[in-house]
Amino acid sequence: MPVNQTEIDTFNESLKATLPRLRVYALSLTHNRDRAENLVQQASLNALVGRESFRPGTNFGAWIFRIQRNEFITQLRREQRLAKTVDADTVLATPPAQENRLILCDFMTAFRRLSRGSRQALLLAKVAGYSYEEIARHAGIAEGTVKSRIGRGREALERLLAGDARGSASRSTKTVRREAGGSPSVGGAAPSR
Repeated sequence: MPVNQTEIDTFNESLKATLPRLRVYALSLTHNRDRAENLVQQASLNALVGRESFRPGTNFGAWIFRIQRNEFITQLRREQRLAKTVDADTVLATPPAQENRLILCDFMTAFRRLSRGSRQALLLAKVAGYSYEEIARHAGIAEGTVKSRIGRGREALERLLAGDARGSASRSTKTVRREAGGSPSVGGAAPSR
């Protein structure tokens, strides 16, 4: 059936007007912005290819939303087929993640043993990305103090993580805190004898 230019223009305008609602619907289906955008593009393409199947005067929104829903279901089925064909060697060759958790636990244990000042300086400098000058202003101390706290904190962390100060009788938490720039009396355990 021949289609005139007015019907094509009306179809294109209807499609453009529906795109924002299609994006919202696609996002509610996929819960992922990139996948939603891909779904909208594919549904729009399918609508353009199947333009002849749309009957003017009917509900355009219902027609295009049905196309998008069907495309979403098709994509899910395709993903399920791909998931079933995953090679067992690939799954079994994945290294275990337990070691990463143990490393993080060791780090957090060592980090907690640092003085409060060293922990704060290290976090602000290395995690938050503040300059030494900004940290000094924030903490109300000299810039040189910030540098020494960070330096001593790093050294103490290295020793703790290497196992040199892992609760041995010769080194107490009090000693580690003092070396990391903190007060031995704040949170420190009594030296073991």
